[in-house]
Amino acid sequence: MSDAEWMAVRDLLPVPGWLAGRGGRPEGYCHMQLIDAVRYLVDNGIKWRAMPSDFPPWPRVYAFFARWRDTGLVTELHDRLRETVRTAEGRRPEPSAGVVDSQSVKADATVGHASRGFDAGKKINGRKRHLLTDTLGLLLTVHVTPASTTDRDAARSLLPAAKDYFRQLARIWADGGYTGHLTDWSTQHLGVVLDIVRRSDDVQGFQVLPRRWVVERSFAWLLRSRRLVRDYERRTDTSEAVILWSMTMLMSRRLAAQHQQRPAPALAA
Repeated sequence: MSDAEWMAVRDLLPVPGWLAGRGGRPEGYCHMQLIDAVRYLVDNGIKWRAMPSDFPPWPRVYAFFARWRDTGLVTELHDRLRETVRTAEGRRPEPSAGVVDSQSVKADATVGHASRGFDAGKKINGRKRHLLTDTLGLLLTVHVTPASTTDRDAARSLLPAAKDYFRQLARIWADGGYTGHLTDWSTQHLGVVLDIVRRSDDVQGFQVLPRRWVVERSFAWLLRSRRLVRDYERRTDTSEAVILWSMTMLMSRRLAAQHQQRPAPALAA
């Protein structure tokens, strides 16, 4: 993490209990060291035990990662970064529209049978990542399931959770895998219009579809992190946490770049 990134992230970090006067044991390492170690693991796809000696010992880093995963602190940091990026782009902090889609990835041998499945359409044995993004491609909600889970079934839990958190969410674009009863159900029960963007049957090969390309680009962003090229995690919530960490890296770098591009204030004569 560069100094510019740390300046953008430092004020958005959740305050530890011992600093806020709520008690608890102080951290043995500063947050910058621990966050750097987690980002290194996500970005380079290494094993926990292969953590370089420049970082804190891997058990301490994993304990930090697991604590932030279980208490929702990584989600809190991610949401604060997303609101900051949206504000910097001239958008409202809370989105009113989104794009939903899924991505099937192969699972490593460490993934148990109970949390993996076979996607007959993609011919992939592993897990499926269900993403809901805003119109900028920033992540709103993520849900990891076995690859055998259909998009419509996953949306039954993904969309209500998103609507509970984002009250202004009114329209969501999706592909043909979400057609059927889900469109009527989302309108009646959630007050959200599910707009299906269909692909023309006459076109062969790759085609950029309106609105849908946004979430496809988000999947491409995630695959820049080597830890996400394949699913290595034993638990699905760990996979979701790794996705959140990957997006925090993207947003912190974007904020740092925007800060460096701002013109310096003119000096008075």
